[in-house]
Amino acid sequence: MPRNLDLDLIRTFVTVADSGSMTVAANRLHLTQGAVSQQVKRLEDVLDCLLFVRKTRKLELTRQGEQFLVKARQLMRLNDEIWGDLTGQSLSGSLRVGVPYDLVTPLAPAMKAFAETHPQVEISLVCGASPELREALDGGRVDVSLAEYPASEAEGEVIRVEPLVWVTGRDSDAWRKRPLPLSMVDERCAFRPVVLGALADEGILWRTVFESGNIEATAATVRAGLAITAWLVSTVPADLETLAPRVAGLPALPSFAICLLLPKSVQPAALEFARCVRESMAGDVASSGQLASVA
Repeated sequence: MPRNLDLDLIRTFVTVADSGSMTVAANRLHLTQGAVSQQVKRLEDVLDCLLFVRKTRKLELTRQGEQFLVKARQLMRLNDEIWGDLTGQSLSGSLRVGVPYDLVTPLAPAMKAFAETHPQVEISLVCGASPELREALDGGRVDVSLAEYPASEAEGEVIRVEPLVWVTGRDSDAWRKRPLPLSMVDERCAFRPVVLGALADEGILWRTVFESGNIEATAATVRAGLAITAWLVSTVPADLETLAPRVAGLPALPSFAICLLLPKSVQPAALEFARCVRESMAGDVASSGQLASVA
């Protein structure tokens, strides 16, 4: 005889998988950590397999856990859609999403998934530097936001961590020049103080070629060979290249965390959007761009 899966156990499993922590999952589910641990153990007993293994800093899915997570997400999404359709509680209204300029494109799949599932919710984007978006969230001007922080200073929920890298145009020697020509997206960009601090520590003089809120304009100056910049590795366009710091004589840059920020009082649409972001953006970072050959 077929057996029925317990949706409460599956929802707990998905929440733990998304957060990588029993404690964080317990806070989201309004349960005790012990209750969450027991629910995961019950699910493992029912499925007769281990779903998580504990690493130094977080829980990680086993291979069976990774396979089950795909189906578990589908099951929860279908459950929530049926509930919304039959109870008349489908999401509607407006949702203001804060996003740094360089993360607009990486965020697109999450926005598409959310819009297709909840067509009655009107999404509007508020682009800005991470400090501005934090202020906008605290001031109630956005309902949910992504932000970038040095990995050691992360706030909110860490979606993923990836390297900050030096970026140059193909066949460009801008990285050799002194003062070093820099093109930054915004004077309040989260990367700016880190980049300038790293250059100061190495005694490398620099000058600003361009500073604007337009990431495409920044990319254009790099493509033209007028300057170099610093971006997260996953956001480097395919026609630009990354520089190996040791070879180029530039300081190594730290990793940054892409974080999901939610206000203290969260509307249902923001919670659902956050789920779409986790599904779309969490996980391993695939390197983009080419490693420049510099002498």
